[in-house]
Amino acid sequence: MITFDREALTEEISRLEREMAVPGFWDDRARAAEISRKLERDRSLLSQVDRLATELEEIELLHGMALDAGDEEELASLAGRSAALERELRRLSVALTFSGEHDPSDCYLSVNAGAGGADSQDWAEILLRMYGRFCERMGFKAKLIEVSPGEVAGIRSATLEVKGPYAYGNLKGEKGVHRLVRLSPFDSAHRRHTSFAAVSVVPVTEEEELEIDPKDLRIDTYRSSGAGGQHVNVTDSAVRITHLPTGIVVSCQNERSQHQNKETAMRVLCSRLGELLREKEAQKLEELQGELKDIEWGSQIRSYVLHPYRMVKDHRTGEETGDVDSVLDGDLDRFIEAFLAKPGEDKPSKDRRRK
Repeated sequence: MITFDREALTEEISRLEREMAVPGFWDDRARAAEISRKLERDRSLLSQVDRLATELEEIELLHGMALDAGDEEELASLAGRSAALERELRRLSVALTFSGEHDPSDCYLSVNAGAGGADSQDWAEILLRMYGRFCERMGFKAKLIEVSPGEVAGIRSATLEVKGPYAYGNLKGEKGVHRLVRLSPFDSAHRRHTSFAAVSVVPVTEEEELEIDPKDLRIDTYRSSGAGGQHVNVTDSAVRITHLPTGIVVSCQNERSQHQNKETAMRVLCSRLGELLREKEAQKLEELQGELKDIEWGSQIRSYVLHPYRMVKDHRTGEETGDVDSVLDGDLDRFIEAFLAKPGEDKPSKDRRRK
């Protein structure tokens, strides 16, 4: 059972505020930034708890009044508010159980089309929209920082910068290969096709945490191929950075200037290098690169079937639903909760799995 100690959180906020008021606090910028982020998260959590408690009290009060008056219309309205409150409470319970070092962080989410040609590129774009809608539902800010259009339709790859409390904690379980089965809109015979796309998620890493030798970088500029206005499209403002020792390539094209694109690309590179370090770079690099190349049969974490039946199933947890449309519109709560409830994953206990 999850408990919340409001008094303890209030005391922690006061302690952090006093610490930030000490002269010289910002002399150690890395530590100061970490404390500042924690204070912001704690304040946000307290505000969310208080808001939900107020909403619950108001619903209970209005429900009692509506029952006494026999107001069926008001009762129906309150049922909708109660359902929305229940969803928010579930998300809050998820946030209260996060314990990973980087769970509170912002993150970068990338989608790469795999085997399947135009179908997979279209599938990659559908996934990109799904995660954009999920971010809207969660109140996260999702910014498209790079996109490579497909030859016929969809995208070959794209990267979102996702900002919000526990953005990485919520999205880390989406990393892996996603499989789609449907009647292909690109097949003149309208036959059933299987498509694949890979999703990677890495927490944002501050540049101060890593030392990157400029000699290890190859920086290329090129003309943007995506949306962004006349300035972006007619100048070589897009930036691609290759980290030579690891072969990691990042790019950014959606900022207005080459300088801004370079800064954003460097932030993404730092985060991906940080992820490699956390996974024991030397041992994990080949496996990580192989995973992105082998976006095909036998490696998927989740299947989305539109034909001959309709079902979304996560192969790691067994969680499934027939409401495919809601999932593709960003309703990922059941899958995130089931993943977080999986034992041995630094996640909450099993009793949080949706019944």
